[in-house]
Amino acid sequence: MKRKEYPRPQFVRDTWTNLNGEWLFMFDDENEGIQNGWINDPMIYQQKINVPFVYQSTESGIGDRTPHDIVWYMREFEVEANQGESVILHFGAIDYEADIYINGQHVKNHKGGHTSFDLDITPQLNGTGCQQVAVRAFDRHDDESTPRGKQFWEPESSAIWYTNSTGIWQTVWLEVVNEIHLLKSKFVPRFDDGKIEITAEVSKLVSDLSLNYEITFGEVLVAVGSVFLNKAKIVFDVELFQEHIFRTNFHNDGWAWTPENPKLFNVQFILKQKDMILDTVKSYFGMRKIHTEKGMVYLNNKPYYQKLILDQGYWPTGLLTAPTDEAFKKDILLAKEMGFNGCRKHQKTEDPRFLYWADSLGFLVWGECAAPAIYNEQSVASLMHEWTEIIDRDSNHPSIVTWVPINESWGVPSIGHDRQQQHFSQAMYHMIHALDPTRLVISNDGWAMTETDICALHNYSHGTEAEPEKYEYFKDSLSTRENLMSRMTSAWPIFAKGFTYHDQPILLTEFGGIGFDVSGQPGWGYTSAENEVDFLRNYQRILSAVYQSVGLWGYCYTQITDVEQEINGLLTYDRQPKVSLSEIKKINDQFHVPQVD
Repeated sequence: MKRKEYPRPQFVRDTWTNLNGEWLFMFDDENEGIQNGWINDPMIYQQKINVPFVYQSTESGIGDRTPHDIVWYMREFEVEANQGESVILHFGAIDYEADIYINGQHVKNHKGGHTSFDLDITPQLNGTGCQQVAVRAFDRHDDESTPRGKQFWEPESSAIWYTNSTGIWQTVWLEVVNEIHLLKSKFVPRFDDGKIEITAEVSKLVSDLSLNYEITFGEVLVAVGSVFLNKAKIVFDVELFQEHIFRTNFHNDGWAWTPENPKLFNVQFILKQKDMILDTVKSYFGMRKIHTEKGMVYLNNKPYYQKLILDQGYWPTGLLTAPTDEAFKKDILLAKEMGFNGCRKHQKTEDPRFLYWADSLGFLVWGECAAPAIYNEQSVASLMHEWTEIIDRDSNHPSIVTWVPINESWGVPSIGHDRQQQHFSQAMYHMIHALDPTRLVISNDGWAMTETDICALHNYSHGTEAEPEKYEYFKDSLSTRENLMSRMTSAWPIFAKGFTYHDQPILLTEFGGIGFDVSGQPGWGYTSAENEVDFLRNYQRILSAVYQSVGLWGYCYTQITDVEQEINGLLTYDRQPKVSLSEIKKINDQFHVPQVD
């Protein structure tokens, strides 16, 4: 069994059961499963699949890329629960709509292909013996209103579009908990006050209930306390800096979280009724603040220039699912080795295990969601629902500093002039800020922006070495804020009709994309390089134009790896360096922070 690691690093219990591994599997192209009794008859299932890998991937054991819109999963499991305990079944993510059956009984329907959900299956269990779970996953491959990101709806992958995914693609697991247990915890850093705001919610309010907490920083015991619960959801502050100047970042990073010094606080919660322990949960948080001012992005009240890499989050054998937890860690370490301090997770809401490694290793993350291709009432409702779940699940991760709800007008193709689609962009911007006031939000990454915290521009018009005029125009267009606003080469305006620039930090959030094939197979890129020397010369040429700009306050280079036919990665699809990583780092490290004009 692969993917054995604990799947929810922000809310850890010691006892759990991993349900990854071999499941029974069935295609249901005629939608006959329910009436034909496929829910709980193992004799009907025709195949086996390795969960949590989708059937389109080779890791699944199937590797069939033929579109099948409805698939079924089934497996048996055993679980022991005493009276007063609840059995919680967790699904990391199922693409796109899922119906869950326990021992033949329908328990839950969930829509949204990129977020986690759980269900209390205690009432459906057959005592303490063998139990059965079945999953019906529905993902209409040609529905362009479904948030699908880079998953292509046509028969073959092409250019920037990749193989689609259907069904379970993140870990399935079980917990047995007291029926009175912690449901969730939330951490909001009050950086300027040196405090952490903690929200805790319990499943059921009973008398004499208290939440005990212990916060440590390395070997330092920072705070111990107990909060009496007079309602199911409580909010309280804990002072962390405690009038110690070296805990602040006045002289150095202190106890603040940065990519260079990713310092984390560990937390243990113990839920008690009088002296009886009901639940124990471990978590962590980082003290970090992100804001904009004077055309710059500030991290912990200090100007911070972001050197990001675009990361699609695909693997050759697992597609959207990393083959191992170590693969997440490796991607981050390779990016840092090349001199990048963060990534933009592109058109994908990533597995919490990636975010754990970003928190632990020190790596900024721009969180994004898969976009639909078209605009209609269904796509609007789907995106708004999915974003509420994304923020609820991921808001505790200090590595996430920016949310990107819309990219390049995907799902809002007429936003440049259509007031209705502009209203949707504004609604997303304000809704995300309403749910999470601690991060920046970009309205439409690339162009045709409405209200936004960052002016995020895309420009691949650097030209080849044989096109010096195009390169000079590219360099000149980046040179100042005035030129960035007036000379960017794009078929779309930088701001949508009725909206203008208001001194936001300007970042070049997609550029480069030099295609360099090392496999001997034809592929696609924005421009091309013939060999390593040629690639490094072109990379230097493009980055030099970026670094000479006094108008830009960061960038995101396209991209970290090749993906299928797209060969513009710094690494191959299987994470092998195409060029010397130290040479890439040397080029990236040439930059010195400029003053914004």
